[in-house]
Amino acid sequence: MPKRCEWVGDWDDIDDIMVKYHDEEWGLPKRDDRRLFEDLVLDGAQAGLSWSTILNKRENYREAFDNFDPSKVAAYDEAKIEELLQNPGIVRNRQKVNSAVKNANAFLKIQEEFGSFDAYIWGFVNGKPIQPERKSMSELPAKTELSENISKDLKLRGFNFVGPTIIYAFMQAVGLVNDHTVDCFRYQEVAAMT
Repeated sequence: MPKRCEWVGDWDDIDDIMVKYHDEEWGLPKRDDRRLFEDLVLDGAQAGLSWSTILNKRENYREAFDNFDPSKVAAYDEAKIEELLQNPGIVRNRQKVNSAVKNANAFLKIQEEFGSFDAYIWGFVNGKPIQPERKSMSELPAKTELSENISKDLKLRGFNFVGPTIIYAFMQAVGLVNDHTVDCFRYQEVAAMT
């Protein structure tokens, strides 16, 4: 068995969906706006819940939220929001669903201003992932000064459910920071993708 980051689980309680996510997605530099929007919405939906809960609902989210097309989500009206709140395949929290719609509108404004959300978000790290070389999970922060700065800027631009802890999780997910521990088999692979 390859050595993985501890958060994936121990071998008695391993979750296949978490292994697949860790091995194939987590920390990879994402540059596609639709994928960035998806991760932003899902990280907000995860607040107060486990990440495995959200991963297990991700396909339902993709279907319910028009494959995370921000222009479609931005156009959701109250009837669509009520429909989503009846969908057992997603987290049926009114604040989180409303947040997805609000954030889609703010996302579109960033695309208009910067040409893409990719250009905006990767500008915070000068286009290159941060490589902190963490030795253990205990070194992983819940938030950083950079996540606080991004959070503040997003809030000023009309986003919500984008606190510094949520944004740090987003940064890890989309590869702005490579937080695989150095003993994880994915660390070097992800570091080489900068």
